Amino acid sequence: MPATEPHITRYQRWLSDTRGLSFDSWDALWRWSVSDLEGFWASIWDYFKIQSPTPYQAVLEQPVMPGASWFPGAQVNYVQHLLSHADAAHAAGHPAMIFADEAMLARGELSETSWPELRRQVGALAAALQGMGVQRGDRVCAVLPNVPQTIVVFLAVASLGAIWSVCSPDMGPVAVLDRFRQIEPKVLVVCDGYRYGGQTHDRRELLQQVLAELPSVRHAVLWRSLGLDADLAARGREAHDLAALLAQDAAFAPVPLPFDHPLWVVYSSGTTGLPKPIVHGHGGIMIEALKMGALHNDVGASVDGGDRFHWYSSTGWIMWNSQVGALLGGATICIFDGSPAGPHGAHDWSTLWRFAGLARCSFFGAGAAFYASCLKAGVEPQAVADLSALRAVGSTGSPLSEDCYRWIWDKLPKVDGKDIWLAPISGGTDFAGAFVGGLPTLPVIEGEMQCRCLGASVEAWSEPDANGVGQPLIDEVGELVCTKPMPSMPLFLWGDMDGKRYHDSYFDMYPGIWRHGDWIKITSHPESGSHGAIIYGRSDATINRHGIRMGTAELYRAVEALPEVLDSLVVDLEYLGRESWMPLFVVLRDGVTLDDALTKRIKQVIREALSARHVPNDVYQVSAIPRTLSGKKMELPVKKLLMGAAADSVLKRDAMANADSVDWFVELAKSRAQA
Repeated sequence: MPATEPHITRYQRWLSDTRGLSFDSWDALWRWSVSDLEGFWASIWDYFKIQSPTPYQAVLEQPVMPGASWFPGAQVNYVQHLLSHADAAHAAGHPAMIFADEAMLARGELSETSWPELRRQVGALAAALQGMGVQRGDRVCAVLPNVPQTIVVFLAVASLGAIWSVCSPDMGPVAVLDRFRQIEPKVLVVCDGYRYGGQTHDRRELLQQVLAELPSVRHAVLWRSLGLDADLAARGREAHDLAALLAQDAAFAPVPLPFDHPLWVVYSSGTTGLPKPIVHGHGGIMIEALKMGALHNDVGASVDGGDRFHWYSSTGWIMWNSQVGALLGGATICIFDGSPAGPHGAHDWSTLWRFAGLARCSFFGAGAAFYASCLKAGVEPQAVADLSALRAVGSTGSPLSEDCYRWIWDKLPKVDGKDIWLAPISGGTDFAGAFVGGLPTLPVIEGEMQCRCLGASVEAWSEPDANGVGQPLIDEVGELVCTKPMPSMPLFLWGDMDGKRYHDSYFDMYPGIWRHGDWIKITSHPESGSHGAIIYGRSDATINRHGIRMGTAELYRAVEALPEVLDSLVVDLEYLGRESWMPLFVVLRDGVTLDDALTKRIKQVIREALSARHVPNDVYQVSAIPRTLSGKKMELPVKKLLMGAAADSVLKRDAMANADSVDWFVELAKSRAQA
C-alpha cells in the first residue's frame, strides 16, 4: 500500500489553517490539548464533522471529576455517525465488515458485509426491538461470540437509545448473572453455543440458568451459532429467532439523543463486591474513539487509503468495543471468532497471522500475551501469510516486553524500508479509551509507549501526602493518574445512587484526581520533544489475565462456595518482560489436605463460574490468609511481597489481625527470588 500522510499531520495543518494554532513539538501540542480542554475537544468535534440538530451550549460545563458535563445541548447518536460513511465507502468498493471463524479460515474463506447491508440489518432489528416494546433507557443484554451479528445487535440497540451490555459465551453463569442482574434487561439475545480451538461448546444449559435468574427479561432472542434448537419461551417471556428478525426489511433512522445519553454498560471488577457496572455515553465514546482511531492509531476511513482494522478480542473485553469503534471513522473492520492458538491440543500461533493476510489487514492488534506466545512458539508470520498490506501493529492488555518489540520488528514486513510501526496502548475498560499510546510521527523506543494521548492529562504521581496530594514524577515509577476530565469517563455506575462507589473506585487516593490502578513511568525524550511511557502492571489487586480484568471478589465467591475451602486469596503478578504468574492460596477445613483431586476441582469451579482465562497457575494450602485489623484481605501487600518488596515495607504486623500468617508468604517470596 502506498504511504499516505499521517492523520495527525493533517489534523495539525487543519489546526493551523482554521484555528491559527501551530506547535513546534509533540509535547507542545499535547500540553495545549490538556490545558485548553474546551478548545481541544471543540476542535475534535469540528475536525470529525460531528453533526447535531441543536447546537451545544458549551464544550465543558463543569470541569470537575467526577461530574464533568460535556457538550450540553448537543444531540448525537453513535449509530447515526457510524452509518454516515455508508454510501461513500460502498461507492468506493469497501465493505463494512470482513469475517472468518476457525472453519472458514481453514478453508481460506471470508465473508463480507457491505455498508448498505449493515444499515439494512440494523434498521430491521431496531424495528423488531421496537415491536418488543424496547424504548430509550431499556437494557438489552447479550451472550454472544465475536461475530458480525453481535455488532448488528449492538448498533440496533444503540440506534433506539436503549442501553447495551454483552458477555462472552465462554463466561460461566455466575459471572454473567453477577453482571446482568444489576441492570435488569428487558431483552436478552443469546447464542446456542460457540466454537473455539476446534471444539464445539453447547451453551443451552447456561442460557436456561441465566434466564431463570433474570425475571426482568420479557423477550429472548436466539442466534443459532451451532444450528441447535433451544426453547427460550416461558411464562411471561416470548422467544424469537435472530436470523429471522435480521431477514426483514424495515427502514429506521437512529434517534437523536443527548450527548450524555447512556450507550452501554461495561464491567470492571474490583477487589470487593460485584463487578462495577460502568455506564458510558453516546457522545463521549464517539468523540474519544474518533480521536484515538485516527490521530493516534492512524486508521482513517477506508475511502481514504483502504484501511482495514483488526484487533483480536472476545466480546467480554473492552477491545471488542474499540474494534466496533473503528467503524465510526469509516474503516473496514476485520473480525475473527475463534482461538488465536489454533486447535486445542495442537497449538498453532500462526492462526491470526493467516487471518490478517487473508483479510488484507492494514492495522493488526492483539493482547501482549499473544505476541509473547508467538515468540515462544517460533512463529514465522511471513512464511504463512501475505502481510504486504500490513503497516501497523498494536498491543495492549499487559506490558509488552522488549523481546516482543524485537520479535515484531524482525518477523513482520518492512514498510517503506523501515521497521513496521509498533503502537502499544494502555487505557482501560473504565473510560473505554487510552491514556498512553502511539503516534506515527514519533520514534518508537523498545519497551515504551510513544506518548501521552491528546486530551489525556496523564501523570505519574508519588504516594499522597497528608493532604492527599501526590507529586508529579518524571523518569520515576508512580501511580498513573489523570488530573483532568475526559469525555469518555463514566457517566455513573449503575445503581450507585449517591455516587459513593464511583468515587471510591477512582478518587479515593487523590481527591478529585482519577487514579487508574497502574504503575507508570513517564520518560523524557528532549531530542524528539516528547515524553514516552512505560506501564509496569497493576498497582491494585485486580486480576488482569490475557487483557481481561476480573475482580478478585468474583473468584472468591466461586472458590469459597466449595465446602472444603474456608478462605482464599489470589494475586496476579504482572512483570515487565516476564510471564505473569497468578497463585491462589486457600485455607481448608480441618482434616482436609490439598491434593491433586481438590486442586483440579478448585480450578474447574473457577473455569466454569468465571472463565478459563482466570484459572490460577498454582494453588497453595496455607494456614491463614493475612488480614488487616478490620478483616480485609491483604491482597496488595502480598502481591508486592511476592514481586520482591521487603516484608517490613509492605506488611505492618501491628496493623494485622493475624501477623503470624505472614511468615509463610515471606518464605515463599524468598524461594521464588532464589529460583
